[in-house]
Amino acid sequence: MTGNQKRYLRSLAHELRPLVKIGKLGITPGVIRQVLDNLKAHELVKVQLQKVHGPERKELGEVLAESTESELVQVIGGMVLLYKPHPTNPAIKLPKASS
Repeated sequence: MTGNQKRYLRSLAHELRPLVKIGKLGITPGVIRQVLDNLKAHELVKVQLQKVHGPERKELGEVLAESTESELVQVIGGMVLLYKPHPTNPAIKLPKASS
């Protein structure tokens, strides 16, 4: 994913509220299922990390993206932004990658 595409997704996510919150138990199978369901419904999902500090946030974002086979768009503060296009009918049209 190009920087321009990530910038576009960040602009779309600006108005989104977190749909999933991860607490002290961390990433559980239930959390992964919830993120997958939301990605399928919305394609772009904000996840709030509670009680997670420093470099752990990026690591959790990467694990979550890998577990859900999604793209990690951004980790900022206690928020993780994930993107996964709908397999048959994508609603979000990304800008084309410049060559």
